Amino acid sequence: MSSALNKKTVEDLQVAGKKVLVRCDFNVKMENGVITSDKRIVASLPTIKYLIENGAKVILCSHLGRPKGEVVPEFSLAPVAARLSELLGQEVKMAKDVVGESAKSLAADLKDGEVLLLENVRYEKGETKNDPELSKKFADLAELYVNDAFGSAHRAHSSTAGVAEHLPAACGYLIQKEIEFIGGALENPKRPLVAILGGAKVSDKIGVITNLIDKCDTLIIGGGMAYTFMKALGHNIGTSLLEADKIELAAEMMKKAEEKGVKFLIPVDNKVGKEYAADTEAMVVNSDDIPDGWMGLDIGPKTQAIFADAVKDAGTVIWNGPMGVSEWANFASGTIAVATAIAESNAISIIGGGDSAAAIQKLGFADKMSHISTGGGASLEYLEGKVLPGIAALNDK
Repeated sequence: MSSALNKKTVEDLQVAGKKVLVRCDFNVKMENGVITSDKRIVASLPTIKYLIENGAKVILCSHLGRPKGEVVPEFSLAPVAARLSELLGQEVKMAKDVVGESAKSLAADLKDGEVLLLENVRYEKGETKNDPELSKKFADLAELYVNDAFGSAHRAHSSTAGVAEHLPAACGYLIQKEIEFIGGALENPKRPLVAILGGAKVSDKIGVITNLIDKCDTLIIGGGMAYTFMKALGHNIGTSLLEADKIELAAEMMKKAEEKGVKFLIPVDNKVGKEYAADTEAMVVNSDDIPDGWMGLDIGPKTQAIFADAVKDAGTVIWNGPMGVSEWANFASGTIAVATAIAESNAISIIGGGDSAAAIQKLGFADKMSHISTGGGASLEYLEGKVLPGIAALNDK
């Protein structure tokens, strides 16, 4: 199997004078047609600027929301074209369709260094089905293909995997960075490698835990899924979140880690609440002592110290998922403690997308992290060791 680490990058293509189709992730947050965060647009600029500076004719495409194969005006990429024009300091032409007459004629008329944005690829019914005919229509617009949408790389769609079968295909700078950091951490990490997994459910992270037990020196479990592990140890967990059908699996995972000499840390104390509410009555109790009628909503202070200590001397840290109900101030301190420990360590730090990334941004620690993934689902599947179709489809060096 070819490693994702040796895929061609945009710099391996001869782009001058060529029409280059770039799959971006412009799935931005919008309210009433106004972009509320342009972070994803800004993240795509290095690849787009490289192509402009090297004389390519640039054709951009992306999805936005879930219009499900219909033309839904509120999911139009027109606001993105306007914002991109401002950021690039040059006009970004906007096609009225995806692969129709407007897209074809605008693409055909592009001059070197000009930029065109196609309409939302999910206006086409065939996009999410990876329809070969649609893939061919995308390919007919261009001569080269660059995928820079990591957040969609785990989906085999026409604009991510299908089109790559018809054109010389490489990754842009964003995907290259994801491959270097996440792929590097999995294949050749600076040790010790410490992985911290949180979030609500064990079932969401089974694949990740299983894959990481083989690669990690220390595996840390927090968040709602920790209570299934506590139950597997025979602890009383009160009304905490439990996946009863995963208790045996949790026990097996802990046993496997022990056999492999991997440190497997779960909370030793918890902040528990009477009910699932932001302002519920709360107290801190040991993990083997959660009273009936109480539920664990965050890791406790002893656990915070143990987890922070494990991070302190790490060579590489991978973090995915909050330690508690971090959107409630009363139960956010575990997640804040972990984020702080990672920020203060000298480790190569890789933050999986989603809630962990949001927590890091909110705390202002983003610039202290080596890498914050741009794709929640994609980074999870990558950490699971799964092949991402949008990356697999690209040419090897």
